[in-house]
Amino acid sequence: MRRRATLAAGGLAVLALAGCASQPAAPGPTPTSASGAWSGRLALRIDSEPPQSFSALFDLRGTPQAGELTLTTPIGNTLAVLQWSPGEALLKNSDQTRRYESVEALIEAATGAAIPVDALFGWLAGRDDPVPGWRANLSQVASGRLQAIRQSPQPVADLRIAFERS
Repeated sequence: MRRRATLAAGGLAVLALAGCASQPAAPGPTPTSASGAWSGRLALRIDSEPPQSFSALFDLRGTPQAGELTLTTPIGNTLAVLQWSPGEALLKNSDQTRRYESVEALIEAATGAAIPVDALFGWLAGRDDPVPGWRANLSQVASGRLQAIRQSPQPVADLRIAFERS
């Protein structure tokens, strides 16, 4: 729990470890008709003990199977770059690279919340993809706003995203 609190304190929003040095992002997947590209702000609050919350600017490209998520501070410093493809997920920040077996494992390790990546891409595209334990509010997706709340398993997690499609 202390490790997750330390990760959350780094300033992510859905996914981050702290890192103040700005670094160029590695080339990511190129969007195609089957993939997406979004950018904006995200915030994640986890009602744990103690509560955790963090936020960041983001740039998301690709698909649930292969993609890249870059998280930055409001002044443009890179917090983390998450890259994934089948069988591997990488978290790069400052001078470290950590490997995970899947993007879901990567996101849970980084945020303390298991965020459904497949559904997230669907929600951003305006599809109400159901996920057990999650409730997505897509009523403002046309205006570039999305909220998804995880009721189970505990603790409750509240993900809010303000975005535009690239």
